[in-house]
Amino acid sequence: MMITKPTQVPVQKILAILQEMYPDAHCELNYRNPFELLIATILSAQTTDRQVNIVTKDLFKEYPTPEDFLRLTEEELAEKIRGIGLFRNKSKNILKTCQLLVSKFGGQVPKERAELESLPGVGRKTANVVLSNAFSIPALAVDTHVQRVSNRLALADSKNPLETEKQLMKKIPKEQWIDTHHRLIWHGRRLCHARKPKCEQCKLYTLCWYGKSQKKENKIS
Repeated sequence: MMITKPTQVPVQKILAILQEMYPDAHCELNYRNPFELLIATILSAQTTDRQVNIVTKDLFKEYPTPEDFLRLTEEELAEKIRGIGLFRNKSKNILKTCQLLVSKFGGQVPKERAELESLPGVGRKTANVVLSNAFSIPALAVDTHVQRVSNRLALADSKNPLETEKQLMKKIPKEQWIDTHHRLIWHGRRLCHARKPKCEQCKLYTLCWYGKSQKKENKIS
């Protein structure tokens, strides 16, 4: 039987340990400017950052601006990003986004959330990634890693990413949103895996509701 999930946890202690574990945590998508980050983030949905970086290495050299992308047809771009999941749909969205960037925003990536989310293929998570990493505007992007890790640590209690984001924003100081977002992702990628998390290697274990629950379940079974 699982231990009841706590409604209050030592947030600052958890954040301090995450900082100690991942002092250099950062966005692992390779980019040189807001436009490249926007495209890389659109490509990253349901695909690893590693795979995106492989594809964008040559793509960004050959097509560094929205105008350059618009020289491509949907089929041509789809072929260049074929190694990415949902590549045909992403090709369509990227070219539509580039058209809007050129016609509506002077070829620049907008800094306003609503304007970002008006672009095809850009949802709240993608907008948060761009706002925080490209423009240093505090935001908390909730991907599968942030969702999983924050709920396991009882920093959040929701299966809905938007609700998880709201709960995290209430508990975590605004000036720590960007760094904490990266550290939660790194923790999810390196230790707190969806299957077989490495609880025995985790410095957060004594504070982790999920880890202690798993240990109790294993003892019972």
